[in-house]
Amino acid sequence: MVLPLPPASNTRGEHVSDAVSAQVVAEVQQFYARHMHLLDEGDAEGWARTFTEDGVFAPPSLPEPVRGREALAAGVRKSAAGLAESGEVHRHVLSMVHVDPLDDDALAVRSYAQIFATPRGGEPRLHLLCVCEDVLVRENGRLLVRERRVTRDDRP
Repeated sequence: MVLPLPPASNTRGEHVSDAVSAQVVAEVQQFYARHMHLLDEGDAEGWARTFTEDGVFAPPSLPEPVRGREALAAGVRKSAAGLAESGEVHRHVLSMVHVDPLDDDALAVRSYAQIFATPRGGEPRLHLLCVCEDVLVRENGRLLVRERRVTRDDRP
């Protein structure tokens, strides 16, 4: 017996259809692959351009969300410098990506983010496992992150 899934809801808890096309899902997957490659390569400006101009990133490691492309890029530059100094490489792997349409032509995307850390000459280890909740929008035909909220599995 197959049980029906509960109705999907958007980030405001409103019921929406959970039907998104396979093309949209593939586009979202490609977006995240490029987005995370830019981050892992330390391309601060390139990664920041995958957010809207006023994009918001709320990671669990900061007391306040980061707002705007310049602040986003500055954060990546700082992080990349710290990793280079420590001789450690981080790789962000998104999985279990679920896409829901929002009523304003945006997409609500929820995924698991695994961050693997590999010290120079060492063995890779799982550094963090987080839940990533994004709102993606289209600007000039491109998907961009308008808002990202990240929570760690070990915190409520």
